Amino acid sequence: MPTGEQRQIARSMSGTPLLAAAGPATASRLVGSGTVRRYRRGTYLFHEGDEALEIFFLIRGRIEISGNSAGGRRRFRTTLERPQFFGELGVLGDQPRTASALALEDSELWVVSGERFLTFVCQVPEISRAMVRTLARQVHAQEVFVEDLLDLDLKGRVAKRLLQLVSPSLDALPEDGVVVPSIVTHADLASLCGGSRENVTRVISELQRRHLIEREGRRYVLRRIAELAKLAQIER
Repeated sequence: MPTGEQRQIARSMSGTPLLAAAGPATASRLVGSGTVRRYRRGTYLFHEGDEALEIFFLIRGRIEISGNSAGGRRRFRTTLERPQFFGELGVLGDQPRTASALALEDSELWVVSGERFLTFVCQVPEISRAMVRTLARQVHAQEVFVEDLLDLDLKGRVAKRLLQLVSPSLDALPEDGVVVPSIVTHADLASLCGGSRENVTRVISELQRRHLIEREGRRYVLRRIAELAKLAQIER
């Protein structure tokens, strides 16, 4: 019989795009095939280039995903702060890790072997289809990023990335005053936008002077969504 902790994890999993169509009972079956691990702040879950043997589900905490550029510089990709699966690409492609995962604070994760996860996915058609949709979205996101490099100047790319941090779907932008949930530095934004940290710093300073964004503590607040969308060439 599932424990209280397992039932709570299953409820979180059933709310993700991967398992939403499968239902809580299916999520409970999956939870039983993995284990819970706790990572101290500053601990790496895996490094870029490691063999991809496991898939993770973030229960609580914050995980930074980053990689290395061709020149060996750290390249920020994203911060995971809500319950979600990650680490599946390497397992599905039978390839080494393409990024590193670092616990930014004490974190709790559910972990399952890649082999067990793939067996489970093959047994549940709803999850198989959801996995294909997830991969298709990631391919599309990469295509959009390349288009942005060609079509938008750096200011437009910074504005767009800030908006994407508060709204996964740019078809439904939030109201003015929304707080960026992730703590991002100028170097992080430079990695996300394909620019240098120095140039991104100048763009951020200009956006602050124009009162399009503000800094509250360690997080950004987007004050004028419509003007940021205009810079990013997003039609509202």
